[in-house]
Order: sequence, then structure tokens, then C-alpha cells
Amino acid sequence: MEQLVFATNNTHKLEEVQAMAGNKIKLLSLNDIGCYDDIAETGSTFNENASLKSHYIYDRYKLNCFGDDSGLEINALGNQPGIYSARYAGTHGNHEANIDKVLKKLHGLTDRSARFRTVISLMWNGAEYFFEGVVEGSIRKERSGTAGFGYDPIFQPDGYDITFAEMSMDEKNRISHRSRAVDLLVAFLKNDL
Repeated sequence: MEQLVFATNNTHKLEEVQAMAGNKIKLLSLNDIGCYDDIAETGSTFNENASLKSHYIYDRYKLNCFGDDSGLEINALGNQPGIYSARYAGTHGNHEANIDKVLKKLHGLTDRSARFRTVISLMWNGAEYFFEGVVEGSIRKERSGTAGFGYDPIFQPDGYDITFAEMSMDEKNRISHRSRAVDLLVAFLKNDL
């Protein structure tokens, strides 16, 4: 089984991606390779941030790896929070505060269209490849559901009457932005393995 480093210690993301990758690829986290560095996301785009992560690991550990950057883009907010999705309310990873800020900014607005975007940068045998996944949807006026993480309780994908947080992991993985990017990554790897 091919081993591939996922430049994250986010267990939710690791579990989601491992479930999608199946048994062809064994994903390793940063902790698994002894990397405890906080890789700075100083880019101005999802591509740049994903690339910073994959290059950081590849340059230091010489291991095939990938990094991703994901975010929520809300049309009425000029595609905010975008690359700042995880720290939109100030503190990195404060999901409740981030959701509160989005709901407050959208209060009274009728255009609630949004999308989740994931970009993956894969460093594979010294070359870099990008894969992108997008899922369109809208922002609910209040939270619904307890599964998932991040903005899942307020994001309703187009064609559904429930939020990501009301879906099982399997349901979400069939349609999510991350699954669409990972499907492209896995298809690429299967061709190359």
C-alpha cells in the first residue's frame, strides 16, 4: 500500500480523506512523520496555501505528500470568508464564533448563495499537481445538525434540503468539495501507482 503524507493534524479532515481514498493509499498525518511545526498559511489564495504546505513537507522530509486549503465563499460578502474561513472571527478553529459572524453579516440579506472550495497541492516524485473541488449551496439562517465541523451546520448544498451537519459522513463525502478534489487526487494516484 502506498503511503502518502497529508499535511494536516486535523483528525476530521484525515478521517474524511482516508474514507474516500479507500485501501489503495495509507494516509499519514504530520504527527505520524514527527512534524510538529505549525505550517504558516501566508498565501493569498487557496492554491498558494495548499502549495506552501506540500512544499514544506516535501522539502524537509522528501516524502510524497499533499496539502489542502479549503474555505467557504459567500457571494453577498465578496467571497468572504475565503482563505480566512478557519479564523474568520479572529481565533483559529473557533467554529461557533465563525458561524455567528457569518450569520450576523448575512442578517437581512436575501442573497445567501455560497460555495465550499478545496484546493489540493500534491507533491509527487518531485512534481506538483493541483486538484480542485467545489460544491455550490446556500447559507441557512440558523444552525441545523451536529455532524461534521466548521460551517457544516449552516451550509445547505444545492439539491438538498438538509445541511452538511445533518448528513452522515458517507453522504457528505459523496458530494463535498473535499471529496471532489480528493476523487481527482485518487484518480491521478491510481493511474500512477
